[in-house]
Amino acid sequence: MKLTQTGISRLNLSSSKTDEIFFDDTLPGFGIRLREGGSRKYVVHYRQAGIQRRHTIGSVATLNLDEARKRARKILVAVDDGRDPAAEKESKRAASGLIFATVVRDYLEASQRSLKPKTLIGYKGDLERLWKPLHKLALGAISRSIIASHLRIIAKENGPVAANNARGTLSSFYAWAIGEGLTETNPVIGTNTFDTKPRERVLSNAESVAIWKAAPDNDYGHIVRLLMLTGQRRDEIGSLRWSEIDLVEKSIALPSGRTKNGRPHVVPLSDTSLSILRAKNKIRIDDRDLVFGEGEGGYQGWSRAKRSLDAAAKVKNWTLHDLRRTAATRMADLGVQPHIIEEVLNHKSGYKGGIAGVYNHSTYEPEKTAALKALANHWAVTVAQANGENVTPLRKA
Repeated sequence: MKLTQTGISRLNLSSSKTDEIFFDDTLPGFGIRLREGGSRKYVVHYRQAGIQRRHTIGSVATLNLDEARKRARKILVAVDDGRDPAAEKESKRAASGLIFATVVRDYLEASQRSLKPKTLIGYKGDLERLWKPLHKLALGAISRSIIASHLRIIAKENGPVAANNARGTLSSFYAWAIGEGLTETNPVIGTNTFDTKPRERVLSNAESVAIWKAAPDNDYGHIVRLLMLTGQRRDEIGSLRWSEIDLVEKSIALPSGRTKNGRPHVVPLSDTSLSILRAKNKIRIDDRDLVFGEGEGGYQGWSRAKRSLDAAAKVKNWTLHDLRRTAATRMADLGVQPHIIEEVLNHKSGYKGGIAGVYNHSTYEPEKTAALKALANHWAVTVAQANGENVTPLRKA
């Protein structure tokens, strides 16, 4: 029969049939499929390698007959070129169901057999934390422009080295996904790397005071102040757990899996740091172990919160990692010895980088406690003086 726009509405299933196709005489293979329940869809049938294939074009309710014929002709041309449009459509549908977070989970599980434990920890941190904005996207929907855009955010918030590492991790992930037949391309290829010249930005006292005073009374503001008071890395504080904190002994005990160098690390807490954590502890409403953020992960709202703080503090061109460098510099100004500063920061290089590291296993806890107490006092005095109060700094450490 020759299908017409007016004749489509008069088509009905033959008696006793629940599924029937009415083919068009003017375009072989093209027709309308009716199913019990009212479904009416344009289809095109063709043979590929001797196998009968069916490709659904669209619903009669949303597509007119002429447009459906045009699409059917394109499909048949593709078949003549040796392609299989139905298989391609199925492949795209399957790819849309491959959510990034799910594939990452499979990749990390598979990599346990091929990667060194330390490398696996780094890859896990990159894919689960730095690339978290991609987690809900389908693997096939992630383009080079999306990756390049987020790489710039990573570089701004975590530094160029972290961005380059995250880029390398993602590229390795895509290479594995290609090998598994989960995707055809690696969208990381062609994205730019970043200049890894070390930053030397140390905030002035005036800038530090502005940031301290502008830090909001919320998770982000508390994290910022703790970074200033402890000199630790952003994610060590942002993903801090109550099980790592001893409010009685006044310390944080970071396990090896949570530190960059894989060494467990004890951070003494000054009274100011304790007051922040105790206040947070008083308003806990459940047994969630993570101190900051919501749900299963630690704090996540870095970008938006940083923009708000920048506007309030009116300090330009700084990163949260600059707070760590500034804390180290201020401790040096206060007379803290370099090897104590390195212990506070949990640096593995420097004085323990050679033979001394083999024999000297002291963690200098009393000295670290004194150093961070002096740093907290420095910030208290500096903020008070900026407010016009008459205060006297403590003597140097």
